[in-house]
Amino acid sequence: MMTRPKNVYKDPDDGRQRFLLELEFVQCLSNPTYIHYLAQNRYFEDEAFIGYLKYLQYWQRPEYIKFIMYPHCLFFLELLQNSNFRNAMAHPGSKELAHRQQFYFWKNYRNNRLKHILPRPLPEPVASASVPPLPPIPQTTIPVSAVPPLPAPAPSPALSPMQYAIPPGSAHTKNDPRSSGTDRRKRKKEV
Repeated sequence: MMTRPKNVYKDPDDGRQRFLLELEFVQCLSNPTYIHYLAQNRYFEDEAFIGYLKYLQYWQRPEYIKFIMYPHCLFFLELLQNSNFRNAMAHPGSKELAHRQQFYFWKNYRNNRLKHILPRPLPEPVASASVPPLPPIPQTTIPVSAVPPLPAPAPSPALSPMQYAIPPGSAHTKNDPRSSGTDRRKRKKEV
C-alpha cells in the first residue's frame, strides 16, 4: 500500500512570486551589458544555470509572451542556448556589437515595419501587342512674337524645419534686441 507524503509543499501565493521573479530575470536578458556581466562572472560555465536558461524558453509560448515588455529578451534567450554566443559575450567587443545592433534595430524599427505594413502600389500592366500605338502628334510652328512671355516666379526659399517659429526673412526672433527697427549705433554729429 502506497502512502502519500504528509508534508507537501504548498506555495502560499500560488506561484505568483516565482512567476514575477522569472519574468524579471528573462527581461533582464534584453540588456547585452547584463549578459556580459553573467559571462564575466562565469555563470555560463555552470550546467545548472544552462539548464535554467533552457527551462526559461517556455516564455516564448503565446500564453506567457503577452507579459513580456522587452521582446529582445526572447531573442537573446534563444541566442544563449548556443555555447559559442555565451563564450563570445564574455568579450567587451561582442557586448558593444550586440548593444549597437540593438540600438540600430530600435532606431529603424518604425521605418522597417512601415515598409512591410503599408500597401504597395500595384504593378503597371504590361502593354499587350493587340493595342495599336497612338498616332504621332503633328508639329505646329508658332511664331515667337505670338507667345506672351511667362512671368518670372518669385523666389521662395525653402524653410528649414527648425524655422517654424521664425518668420521668413528674419534670422532673429521678435524679442531679440538685434532685430529692433531703430539703428542704435552712435553716429558722429555733422557740424
